[in-house]
Amino acid sequence: MEGAAANNPMMRRGYSRDHRPDCEQVVIALIVNREGFPFSYETFDGNRADVTTMETILRMVEHKYGKARRIWVFDRGVMSEQNLAAIRKRGGQYLVGTPRSQMKPFAQELLADDWTQVRPGVEVKRVAIPQGEETYILCRTAGRKEKEKAIRKRFSSSMEAALERLAKTIESGRLKDRHKMERRLGAMQARHPQVSDLFEVELRNTPQGVRLFWQIKPDRQVWRGLREGAYLLRTKPQAGSAEELWSQYMQLTEAEASFRALKSELSIRPLFHQLEPRVKAHVLAAFLGYALWVTLKHWLKRRPAIVPQPSLSGVTKAQPLSAMKALALLSTLQSADIVLPTTDGREIRLRRITEPTAEQKQLLRQLRLSLPARFELHRKCSVDSATA
Repeated sequence: MEGAAANNPMMRRGYSRDHRPDCEQVVIALIVNREGFPFSYETFDGNRADVTTMETILRMVEHKYGKARRIWVFDRGVMSEQNLAAIRKRGGQYLVGTPRSQMKPFAQELLADDWTQVRPGVEVKRVAIPQGEETYILCRTAGRKEKEKAIRKRFSSSMEAALERLAKTIESGRLKDRHKMERRLGAMQARHPQVSDLFEVELRNTPQGVRLFWQIKPDRQVWRGLREGAYLLRTKPQAGSAEELWSQYMQLTEAEASFRALKSELSIRPLFHQLEPRVKAHVLAAFLGYALWVTLKHWLKRRPAIVPQPSLSGVTKAQPLSAMKALALLSTLQSADIVLPTTDGREIRLRRITEPTAEQKQLLRQLRLSLPARFELHRKCSVDSATA
């Protein structure tokens, strides 16, 4: 929200995914199906936490669409025991991501080699809990493992460098107050929360004075390396293989794509409206725009356009255009007025459409659209006429 929005009670400061805690905001919950088509949405006050929205969403969906055997898929940001209990109470099913802290009991399963590869670099395995109503799915990704390993290495190197600097400062005598040492050490650990638990740090009294000692905890380092790239899914339905359940969970990418489209291509932000009804109207327009966006995306997928692909043979391949690319192509089609003066002082005004390029013609054929050679005479917005 740009501005104070003093007359809008929904606008509050809360957790900002855009890293703009200085701005007030409104929270939007969007419900999509497995293909990404939006079913409905709900707006909440800006300080509403994700984990507190589930009960409201359940009631809203059941009120609008009735009760059904839906499988609710959501990530660990919405996962809580209270939310799972609310779904079970309604006889629903769920497939959710879990916090990293819940992976510790499955350390031996991470070491076993009975994984199933679902795609290159992605492995999954089903883990049943004895006498449990739920099933757990362990997943690990090679690309995610390399990324998390690089992040840990970067933060660990930064932490070690900071510890060495503090140790030298203490050893040189420039820092003698133990309380200040502890405060600086605490601030250092706060700056590196990702790896602070990997280091065992201690201030010791020695004959030479207070000294700083540290070492990396071997067991923690081994566990970090073991869990990197891995994540845990938790599901109520027993049916389905690990591969099928993993594929269902991956449908969350459609929800993530919807928010990316809303924020970027559809420009739902920033909001310049100050009154609550106008803000809600803005959100509604963005929601309807996204519904059209997804329709266009699937339309383009069903009939991919033939676009030139650079290759040695010069063969063209069928490649689906993105919705953004399609709209960018169509936006350059324009209508123009051609004004021709006559010898008797009158003007001949012709309204014509610019000639589409070969790529635009292909896209129009794909969408089964045709441009008229000339506009109809009786339409005021597109007239071919002679005027005095």
